[in-house]
Order: sequence, then C-alpha cells, then structure tokens
Amino acid sequence: MNRFSFHPHRRLPIVLLPLLAACASAPAAPPAAEPAGSDLPSPNALAVLDATLWMQTSAEYEALSRQTWAAAARLLPEAVSDTSWTAAVEQVSGAGALPPAVIVDVDETVLDNSPYAARLIERDAPFTEASWAEWVKEARARPVPGAVEFARRARELGVEVFYVTNRLANLEDGTRRNLAAVGFPPGRADDVVLLKNEREGWGSDKASRRTWIAERYRIVLLAGDDLNDFVSGARGESVAVREKLVEEYESKWGRRWIVLANPTYGSWMSAVLEGLDAPTAAEEMQRKLETLDPAED
Repeated sequence: MNRFSFHPHRRLPIVLLPLLAACASAPAAPPAAEPAGSDLPSPNALAVLDATLWMQTSAEYEALSRQTWAAAARLLPEAVSDTSWTAAVEQVSGAGALPPAVIVDVDETVLDNSPYAARLIERDAPFTEASWAEWVKEARARPVPGAVEFARRARELGVEVFYVTNRLANLEDGTRRNLAAVGFPPGRADDVVLLKNEREGWGSDKASRRTWIAERYRIVLLAGDDLNDFVSGARGESVAVREKLVEEYESKWGRRWIVLANPTYGSWMSAVLEGLDAPTAAEEMQRKLETLDPAED
C-alpha cells in the first residue's frame, strides 16, 4: 500500500469506545490524579495498540501471511506458462511475448513496519514525515512472513519482482537497503523499486507505475494490503463504492490479486471517515460508532 500512515485515532479497542466517546462529549472536569509511576499510553497511542500487538505476537498473523504468500507462489508456474495470463487492468492485449513480472507493494505487504508503530505508541507520538523517514533510513523493517520465499521462487521461475510503493522518492536508498538486508533477491531490471514522485506523473495512484511496467512486462500477479494496490478509483471513496469494486473484480481475488492483512491503517479508514473535514477526536469516534453493524433490527 502506501507508506505507513499512522494516525492517532486509527483503531480503538472496542471495549474503550463507549468510555472514550463519553469522555469526549462530557463537560470538562478536573483531571484525576494518576497513580505514581503510571505510564499507561494515552488514547492516541491506544488507537493502534491492539492491531500492532496482533501483528507482532499472534501466531495467526504469521500463519495467515505465510499461507497467503504460499498460495501466491503456487500460482506462478501456471501464470508463467499461460501467456494469456495477466493481472493488471492496465495491461493491454498482446502482452504474451513480454517477460513475466509481479508487482508487490512494500509496507505491510513485504516489509513489516509494526516496530515503527510500537515506537509511536511507546513515545505517545503521532505519525510525522520526519519520524517515518528516520525509520525507513534505518532499514530495519522485518520481512512479512513468507514474502522473501515468494520473491525467491519468482526469481527461480524467471519472474521479475517490482516493488511499487508510495514511499517518497527520497527514501529509495533506505528501502533498497532494507529489502536486501532481509533477503529479497536483487532484480534483473535496472530499477525494480518504483516510488512515489520518482518520475513525473507517478503520484499516489499507482496506475501510472503499473502502466509503465505493463509496457515492458506481462504482469502475472499483483500483491498488496490496500485496494489501491490493485485498481484505481478506490481512493477517497465510500465504504459502499469500495465494496462494489471488490465485487466487480471478484474473479481476480486469490487468482490474479493477492491481498495481505493490515488492521493498523489504510484507505479503509478514510472510507469510514468520508465527508468529515478535519474532524475532532470526538467526531471521528462518533462516526466509527455509527458505522459499526451490531446486526440488530
């Protein structure tokens, strides 16, 4: 998907929602004294605490990621041999003579940035471009389980792997060093790491980069953690519009398009908050509560 876009109100544990909502709307009251030595995270940090813990500690996250990448690897031999096989909607007809390639997102698709989220939680700090750039330049993100094995299998089959990310172009060196450090094989092409604003016209919408690759390669698989990694038209849209896009491309999921789990951030949250202009914490919380479906009449 895009670079890690931590937001101080991304995901609140369900048990905290009613309490925090009440606090947000209640009249101001003198703050209660904190117990000596208390270092509990603030509501800002709690926003992604559960999701980050799940990514860092749950066996289920590791199993799901390995399962997803293993399934993707099993598709590669058929995808390579069937020259009519293409995954990108930007791919024009007649691509059968082109060499095969896959396109993968970077953050939370092949690299796990949950340590960065953990730092923000511990520091009780919001996302900033400066702290994100510092993290990327450290080149210490871990590989998403199964992703390196998939890339190596693609290399064995002669499939080029392109890393299409919305990290900014000035973070290319740190991105390349991180990918190499955790074992992703080097590309055969001159440039396989394609970043936002690296070339004119390469904005947040990845369609321009998919088109650039499609002119040179037959794209056999797309992998990402956000709907925008697969198709244009999802950014800034409502939950309903995004659901319709998923249904429209139903035949591609698990066959041409491979999606990874990311509960910490993404354009799904923008869809939930659609129409709110610079909302307060209370307004965000109210919208989230209104969006929940308790399956009641």
